[in-house]
Amino acid sequence: MVEGEEMAELAYRWYDFRELMGSELYAILRLRQEVFVVEQRCAYQDCDGLDPGAWHLVGWSGEKTEPMAYLRVIPPGPDRAMATIGRLLLHSELRGKGRGKHLLALALRRIGREYPETPVRISAQHHLRKFYLDFGFLPVSDVYDEDGIPHIAMIRRPRQWR
Repeated sequence: MVEGEEMAELAYRWYDFRELMGSELYAILRLRQEVFVVEQRCAYQDCDGLDPGAWHLVGWSGEKTEPMAYLRVIPPGPDRAMATIGRLLLHSELRGKGRGKHLLALALRRIGREYPETPVRISAQHHLRKFYLDFGFLPVSDVYDEDGIPHIAMIRRPRQWR
C-alpha cells in the first residue's frame, strides 16, 4: 500500500465450485458481467461450462458482502496439460492500486504448491501483456481477436516456481 492511500482490506478465499452458495455465485457472476460485458462492451458467453471444474479465488469486501476481486483456475487434467488462469478481474474501485498483482500472486502460489511441475497458461488481453510479463509469463502466440478484444496467449513455465 502506498503511504497515505486508503485501501479497504479484502478477505480472500478459495472455493471449489460446489462450495459456493447460490448468493455467492450470483454475486461473482454479476461482477464478471459488470466488468467483462458491460464495462468492456463485449457480448460473450461468460458461463462457458468451465466453472464447475475450476477453483475460484474471491476477494470479498467487508463482511463478505460483495466480491471485489476474482479469478478462476482451471487445473490440469486428462484433457489439459497446463493449469489455466482466467476471468481475472478487479472491481473498478480497486484498479491501479496493486490489487491485481496480489490476486495473481495468490493464484500462482497455490498452483505452484498443487502442481509444481505444471506450466500455467493465460489468455491475456493484449494491453495487459506487461503485467503478465512481470510475473514470468511469456507470449506463445500472435495477437488474436477474442470476442472483439485483442488477446495474446502466454505461458509461465514451471521452473519459475522455484
